[in-house]
Amino acid sequence: MDGYTDNDISHVVEADKAHVWHHLIQHKPFETGEPRIVVEGKGIRVWDQKGREFIDAVSGAVWTVNVGYGRESIADAVREQLVKMNYFAGAAGTIPGAIFAEKLIEKMPGMSRVYYTNSGSEANEKAFKMIRQIAHKRYGGKKTKILYRDRDYHGGTYGTMSAGGQDERVMQYGPMAPDFVRVPHCMEYRAQWDLSGEEYGRKAADAIEEVILREGPETVGALCLEPITAGGGVITPPPGYWDRVQEICRKYDVLLHIDEVVCGMGRTGKWFGYQHYGIEPDFVTLAKGVASGYAAIACCVTTEKVFDLFKSDPTDPMDHFRDISTFGGCTGGPAAALENMRIIEDEGLVENAEKMGERLTANLKALEEKHEVIGDVRGIGLFQGLELVKDRESKEPVAEADIGAVVAGCAERGVIIGASNRSVPGLNNVLCFSPALIATPADIDAITDAVDGALTAVFG
Repeated sequence: MDGYTDNDISHVVEADKAHVWHHLIQHKPFETGEPRIVVEGKGIRVWDQKGREFIDAVSGAVWTVNVGYGRESIADAVREQLVKMNYFAGAAGTIPGAIFAEKLIEKMPGMSRVYYTNSGSEANEKAFKMIRQIAHKRYGGKKTKILYRDRDYHGGTYGTMSAGGQDERVMQYGPMAPDFVRVPHCMEYRAQWDLSGEEYGRKAADAIEEVILREGPETVGALCLEPITAGGGVITPPPGYWDRVQEICRKYDVLLHIDEVVCGMGRTGKWFGYQHYGIEPDFVTLAKGVASGYAAIACCVTTEKVFDLFKSDPTDPMDHFRDISTFGGCTGGPAAALENMRIIEDEGLVENAEKMGERLTANLKALEEKHEVIGDVRGIGLFQGLELVKDRESKEPVAEADIGAVVAGCAERGVIIGASNRSVPGLNNVLCFSPALIATPADIDAITDAVDGALTAVFG
């Protein structure tokens, strides 16, 4: 590669500064400084252009690299498949597409069909389109409204932004698409009702029913929720919540769409986050950890009941799902996903996520005892968060600048962590942790030791 050697990548840095538009970041500082260039990854660690080593406690910054970096077997599987057959549009099948769909459905009792796309946003868009088409096919075009939850995130396209519960992510991008309706969040730490535990969980679900009744059940087609809210603050649902949500959806003939883009593929200590709660969804959307970032792939998974709605009248040219995802036809994605799944199974990584998640929780709880600034510890498996507050009684959030200082302090100590950002106005105060499922006890301890040091440096 022109201008690049292992010992000098100054040209790469200059090319990046001159031409790359990075995601989620203000570029003004790069006029005098440098962006981070991630040069290499191995296991749970990455190295930047200056040779600095970091433990990556957020799996590629956005909860993606579930099996860790440097997996030659995945790269080999992708290369072998690309040489044999790299692409054919999804109107036809491919060998890895068929086999991965079969393997995936084995992990998802009650689900049966896989629609391939190339991103989580696109997978959610496909579900929204199916829901809208069902409204026209079965309900005279009336049940078009899709409910979404405050603080949840479903993607960066206009449909998914319209179903976005993180207000800062949609500011300055409106107007949004019609017939997307918000329901309240379920976070007990910032309670909306003077209740706790199961009573709070049921009340938060009852609030969804109130919205359905307000809008008119005959107009509401679906409810789209993350099983555990990710970027909106790592919010685990209270007990009683999901049972009542399922009951409400069935009562009003509302399709249940579970967005597993972050939770899926073992991160929570089960294959899928919804499986902690006994939910029976109509749609499940997946991306990120499906191939651990080794190839682009996402899936919109449905039940056979949903699938059957799109083949009822073969003489009607409008009856089927009239949609295509160009890069849903890439074979590298399912080839990578198959090897990714094999690694998760053979190395017991779902079980490891559960075990290391318990250690991470214990370590974070110990930090909560030590640091008054920690208001709440939340999460499950290797998917956890710390909410930082100025005062535990008032729960006033710390300044965003202080959150940034903690993240920077961890980086100084060799650990990359995440934080909620451009999410909920005034409440971007949650540190996020999602290390690869291969994390060891030593890795977990190193992560929390860095947080301990950074919190002490910033808050005393």
